Amino acid sequence: MAAIRTMTNLVLREFIHHPLLFHSSSKSCQFLLPSLRRTPRIALVHSNSRFGSFRCAASTSGGDRKVSSRLSQVQQMLHEATERANSAGNEPTPQITLDHVTLNFARSGGPGGQNVNKVNTKVDMRFNVKNAYWLSDRIREKIIQTEKNRINKDGELVISSTKTRTQKGNIDDALAKLQAIIDAASYVPPPPSEEQKKKIVKMAAKADDKRLKSKKVLSGKKAARRDRSSWD
Repeated sequence: MAAIRTMTNLVLREFIHHPLLFHSSSKSCQFLLPSLRRTPRIALVHSNSRFGSFRCAASTSGGDRKVSSRLSQVQQMLHEATERANSAGNEPTPQITLDHVTLNFARSGGPGGQNVNKVNTKVDMRFNVKNAYWLSDRIREKIIQTEKNRINKDGELVISSTKTRTQKGNIDDALAKLQAIIDAASYVPPPPSEEQKKKIVKMAAKADDKRLKSKKVLSGKKAARRDRSSWD
């Protein structure tokens, strides 16, 4: 159950914070939710939007019961997660080199009188993410999104290092930091299993039913208040 909840949180977090993950071409497709009680068939229509937005084109059951678009979105997110994992395959992680960055050197800080304050050992490494066309669009967009607070107006990701007392050591350290960022952006989680998909959709359907019941109760309270005011 903990694994299912973790997968659900991951899917919802990706949907909320990473809208670019829904990038897809214009097409129409149908998804049939796992066999749940009173769960209808849902047809999703993709738009031409860059963010892959979609709407619920048909969402009725035998009792003409409409399904919330939130439930449709969960199903679509699971489908997109599977597609991303399958498309990634065994693609190797890109490796950054000194040819991809520019370097600036300065004196390291700290108490005076030390050799580290007399030579230019501090490294400021700049990596232009926007022009890094050797990276895929997905990786570049992920880096821009996750490191937006460290990217300047020129699109450069700035990494500093004063870890060692030598230029070479600090260059290697800064390069390792950049490689770690690229590794994190390149990672694609494995697709959820069929059992996990069914449980995630079932949990989403249960939460959606609870939300709709709460709305119905609140609507009834408002209607009762309006009826009482009309008596006056």
